[in-house]
Amino acid sequence: MADSDLAALPDGALDDVAPRVGTQLEGEHNGTGVRFGLACARFNGGITVRLLTGALDALAEAGADRRDLTVAWAPGAFELPLVARAFAQAGKVDAVLCLGAVIRGDTGHYDFVAGECASGIQQVQLATGVPVVFGVLTTNTLDQAIARSEPDHTNKGREAALTAVEMVRLLRSAPLS
Repeated sequence: MADSDLAALPDGALDDVAPRVGTQLEGEHNGTGVRFGLACARFNGGITVRLLTGALDALAEAGADRRDLTVAWAPGAFELPLVARAFAQAGKVDAVLCLGAVIRGDTGHYDFVAGECASGIQQVQLATGVPVVFGVLTTNTLDQAIARSEPDHTNKGREAALTAVEMVRLLRSAPLS
């Protein structure tokens, strides 16, 4: 068994937990009526577009209406937290997806950009209460970024979109809401 198999939530695990707790909450993948802001980085934009395509496909499959989707293009991943904050504070979206790619190079630039991007996105989410999903690839090579943005179920933009839908539904569920 691969390590990733050991880390995955086993089939039936939530059903096994249910009789042992009073309430168990789980978000569903229903994007109907949910408004999304998609903050996208132009730097490494070829990868970002692949992630965005995966996200848009997943949102459409989840029932989101294209009129409820707004895409904003930031210069790079470092700027995504500010765009995410603007989306969240405007009150016109229910969740924000941050999409981009930071690919390690020959300098320490990667460490600063990737870390600050992740930290900023987390800060926006916690400060506003709006789900802000980290769909930014942080890879060592371009080949790794390409592999994580394939046009299939492994696309990390797709995963980010489904996470956003699930978080909105989870946070709206009783007794959390």
